[in-house]
Amino acid sequence: MIDNNSHSPKAAGFRMPGEFEPHEACWMLWPQRGDVWRLGAKPAQRAFVAVAEAISRSETVYVGVSDEQYENARAMLPPQVRVVEISSNDSWMRDMGPTFVVNGKGERAGVDWIFNAWGGLDGGLYFPWDKDDRVARKVCEITGDRRFRAPIVLEGGAIHVDGEGTLLTTEECLLNANRNPHLAREEIEACLADYLDISKVIWLPHGTFNDETNGHIDNIACFVKPGVVALHWCDNPEDPQYAIAREAYEVLSHATDARGRKLEVVKLPHPGPLFISAEEAGGIDLASDSHPRTEGERMAGSYINFYIGNSVVVFPLLDPARDGEAQAILQELFPEREIIGVDAREILLGGGNIHCITQQMPTA
Repeated sequence: MIDNNSHSPKAAGFRMPGEFEPHEACWMLWPQRGDVWRLGAKPAQRAFVAVAEAISRSETVYVGVSDEQYENARAMLPPQVRVVEISSNDSWMRDMGPTFVVNGKGERAGVDWIFNAWGGLDGGLYFPWDKDDRVARKVCEITGDRRFRAPIVLEGGAIHVDGEGTLLTTEECLLNANRNPHLAREEIEACLADYLDISKVIWLPHGTFNDETNGHIDNIACFVKPGVVALHWCDNPEDPQYAIAREAYEVLSHATDARGRKLEVVKLPHPGPLFISAEEAGGIDLASDSHPRTEGERMAGSYINFYIGNSVVVFPLLDPARDGEAQAILQELFPEREIIGVDAREILLGGGNIHCITQQMPTA
């Protein structure tokens, strides 16, 4: 691995490709902390195994695991999944892992954002997070890719790109005072341009209702391909997600991308609403330095939180009444990929979903 901060990724010819572009592999981390995952993380581990197995039909999957969980993870994961030792505070590879960029010379690099557990001491979800902040560096060390340490606090789930110069994000997250209070919107955009080679940022006002990440984009909207955006949609006027969805649709329907195209917006249905049960809340360890999960708390369930693999799309099964509709829409959006649903409630109980626990490594 080569550390190189003498110039930006853009200056070195790198760009962030769309998730739908070819991958060499997918990276994940193994869940184990009892104050986030119930019943000693066993149900969550089974869900992570199901996600890893589904993605491994399409591309190589690496799972980073602590030493104390290595034997358990190796026994639970299918043999084609590669298990490597990486210590971390939790298991959200999308947010703490590297954002990979590529150039036209067959080279790949990793952007290593500053990670503060979604808000640091001002609303962050746990403390400490020092091991998490080293995950991107460790992944790049294993892959042998150059690493660019970025100068801003940012999580991978807060951004989504079309690979052609357009980036989606939310004001609720990137402009939150608990991330980069010293930076104005224009300064954040300039940094994103330098590190990802984007030229147009489309800002949605808010993320999905009650999203504890302060409104990550990957829970409300994503690029399916250049010019086409999938949006978390809600038809119930009494649901808080109703106004958020229409607000986002208004922005997207009037936006153009970096190449001047108007966007096509495809609506994915709203699951639930979904709430934490008494049994689920009772299985989570209480800790003073982590975000509590209580009975009756509404979870930020969304079918947008899917992973696009080389030949599969792996999406969360969240609501039997809407799962089939979501799968049918995804099949129309990705006609050449197999659409695989995975029971993902246990992942949602931890505060995210399939996209949040994965990070694609594009082909160089």
